[in-house]
Amino acid sequence: MTANIKVAERKCYINGRFVDGRKQFPKINPVDGTVVAQVHEADRAMVDEAVRAAKAALKGPWGKLALQARVDLLRKVAEGIEKRFDDFLAAEVADTGKPVSLASHLDIPRGAANFRVFSDIVRTYGTESYWLDTPDGKGAVNYAMRKPLGVVGVIAPWNLPLLLLTWKLAPALACGNTIVAKPSEETPSTATLLAEVMHEAGVPAGVYNVVHGFGPDSAGEFITTHPEVNGITFTGETTTGAAIMKAVAPTVKPISFELGGKNPGIVFADCDFDAAVAGMSHAIFSNTGQVCLAPERVYVERPIFDRFVAALKAKAEALVLGFPQDKATNMGPLISRQHREKVLSYYELARKEGAKVVTGGGVPRFGDSRDNGAWIQPTLWTGLPESSRTVREEIFGPCAHIAPFDKEEEAVEMANNTPYGLASTVWTRDLSRGHRVGQAMEVGISWVNCWFLRDLRTPFGGAKLSGIGREGGLHSLNFYSEPTNICIKL
Repeated sequence: MTANIKVAERKCYINGRFVDGRKQFPKINPVDGTVVAQVHEADRAMVDEAVRAAKAALKGPWGKLALQARVDLLRKVAEGIEKRFDDFLAAEVADTGKPVSLASHLDIPRGAANFRVFSDIVRTYGTESYWLDTPDGKGAVNYAMRKPLGVVGVIAPWNLPLLLLTWKLAPALACGNTIVAKPSEETPSTATLLAEVMHEAGVPAGVYNVVHGFGPDSAGEFITTHPEVNGITFTGETTTGAAIMKAVAPTVKPISFELGGKNPGIVFADCDFDAAVAGMSHAIFSNTGQVCLAPERVYVERPIFDRFVAALKAKAEALVLGFPQDKATNMGPLISRQHREKVLSYYELARKEGAKVVTGGGVPRFGDSRDNGAWIQPTLWTGLPESSRTVREEIFGPCAHIAPFDKEEEAVEMANNTPYGLASTVWTRDLSRGHRVGQAMEVGISWVNCWFLRDLRTPFGGAKLSGIGREGGLHSLNFYSEPTNICIKL
């Protein structure tokens, strides 16, 4: 059963201290519908105070800190997360309802690892230098130096709260920026705990600020429209990204967006069948399908289509929808009942569009407290045309449509026939085909015979409606710092 978690208080963190918000709102546990936290919402004045504190820290102790000292602090933050591993785990699970087995092996370890990875990268980050011949023969030297972008507004999503927040914080802080962060209203807790770790590590006041709230007429809007915020990084829905672009346009702020996707998976008949079934099952249903990289469109070569659908159905029906602390649990609830209504609307739409429901399609019943939560059945469909809304629109739930194909060119064409371009996964034993099809995908990341496998130094982001810019390794540092060319005439 659900752990008996005391209702926490999640205050805003501004200029090195926790402060009350203008009002509070409840954070609901999606497992059983209980209140797990009261969250303090920031008003415009509080966001302004956070921005001013961040700006002052840029000119003060943080801006004057040597690179090595800054890197040492970031490594202390990583150590602080690990020392309080159980606290972060409990907070993440209470907010999201995801299984302990997932959060303990992915979310919390990656939260700490992000600080270590970028502290290592920034120490070896080089810049350009050029010799320029001049008419007098004496020449000139040009070299670039990198400066922090400034005050960065970080707006993080709810699906991987600590992982994706620190994925932005770590490189931004490594480059010497200061932060005003808004975690999702659905997942406020680990961002708040991180403030405690930052303080304990000795990060100066004003460097990391947390303002809780929502989007319009709340903390999200107040950050994006603030004239002294120098850049915005956001992960979330494409429609929200478009709204942020409009908000920052008057001040021409640089933006980094990782947005939605309607990702394809392509399974060829020559694949390692068992590996492909296991890999696609993991990709579709991991984190209850609430992963921007998850494939919601699966294309299977016709000779193995029926067998593959049956095997994937068996995988879906074997998932254990249980309490997060149970070791057997491998799928949790959706983030909220509101999000469940959205996903269920697509389950109904699929039926109206003529889909054959292979498995799932509704809400499970447990006969215990889980019936008050946001649970949903893992769902698979076949039989829909490529033009259907179910096949073209992002659902963000544990579901996928499976369609057959006959030729490689047909699979590539269907996979790319989408306004999104975030990720793809291809399964084949033919190495040449793996390279060929992987390269043909119009996406930011293309996996072959795997999924969610990444070196954190590689570029990560989306094409088309799936984002602007790239994160990871030097690509993150290029966004969070600006080059100035110095030209010295000799």
